[in-house]
Amino acid sequence: MAEMNGSGCLPHYKGIATAALHAGQEPDVTSGAVITPICLSSTFAQESPGKPRNGYEYSRTNNPTRNAYEQCVAACEGGKHGLAFASGSAATITIMHMFGPGDHVITIDDVYGGTQRFFRKISAVSSGISYTFVDMTKEGELEKAFTDKTKLVWVETPTNPMLKIVDIAKVAKIAHDHKCLLVVDNTFMSPFFQRPLSLGADIVVHSVSKYINGHTDVVQGVIVVNDDTLNQKLRFLQNGLGAIPGPFDCFLAMRGLKTLAVRMKEHEKNAMAVAKYLEKHPKVEKVIYPGLPSHPQHEICKKQCTGFGGMITVLLKGGLDESKAFLENLKIFAVAESLGGVDSLAEHPAIMTHASVPIEERQKLGILDNLCRLSIGIEDTEDIIQDLAKALDAIKV
Repeated sequence: MAEMNGSGCLPHYKGIATAALHAGQEPDVTSGAVITPICLSSTFAQESPGKPRNGYEYSRTNNPTRNAYEQCVAACEGGKHGLAFASGSAATITIMHMFGPGDHVITIDDVYGGTQRFFRKISAVSSGISYTFVDMTKEGELEKAFTDKTKLVWVETPTNPMLKIVDIAKVAKIAHDHKCLLVVDNTFMSPFFQRPLSLGADIVVHSVSKYINGHTDVVQGVIVVNDDTLNQKLRFLQNGLGAIPGPFDCFLAMRGLKTLAVRMKEHEKNAMAVAKYLEKHPKVEKVIYPGLPSHPQHEICKKQCTGFGGMITVLLKGGLDESKAFLENLKIFAVAESLGGVDSLAEHPAIMTHASVPIEERQKLGILDNLCRLSIGIEDTEDIIQDLAKALDAIKV
């Protein structure tokens, strides 16, 4: 078992592929096992009362498998401290427990539907935190939203599902000038394509269920930070709130993380081919993909990312009936919520992932009845495009 060190003593590797394979994963000191063991024990024998062995006392507080995973994902993000949670939502909730009644948060308007639901219907009601939703791609809009109560700026980039790209370095400077923290949800790009901490973010959050795990068999979240004080606050909340993942889920997420680099290259290759194909299709109204020059923030993405990711948003010609016909005729793509797995997935945000967003807000954001979100998998490119072509043929317009 690896000695518990709070994810604070990480080796530095030049490449993320190496970090994903080796950070926090030294051979087991007892057996020499090269794969981190799954430690299922809920409690740990102490050397003497109040003196735990290697810092382990109870698995809610820390666990050897979880600790190895937290070190690994922190190294992949170029961070010092990693904290794992039972879901991305649990990670979000834990961050927001650093704030309380009267505090103000500015968030990107096109934030994930589950995050919107928590901000609008839970946190604002039960914690008394106020939220302002802002299109941070529009010049000057962020600056106008600050008040003397603002404590945090929350960014997704790319956003879900409109794939807006936010200039992280620019937003970080604005947030810090106002003495506010910046959180960046890096789920859609993964650490392979984007490192928000290096661009000025204070906290990075992921839904691990997506690209980090990459196999659609784990629900989990993670937070990565560099600042020791932030880590202490969040680790206290992680332990106190108790929304931690089990060791087996940590093992699965760490196993998935090992192949992040090779998976992301395939996701991007396929997504680029699909985006170019769809952009020319007569039954497609619009394609939103950061890798296309037609994307309004294409240049920003090129500046702050090393790739364009595997997510595509497509607006079909027609409405809800046409979208349903398209989705119902997909064969390789599963019609399902979530994203970032090796298998291609498709969904309809207005009636699936973002149904909890008020309809007037959805329409304002452009989440319309003809909008579908595609998570491009790592199947053969030709098979993916053929599947899309047959589904588009089913649309009668």
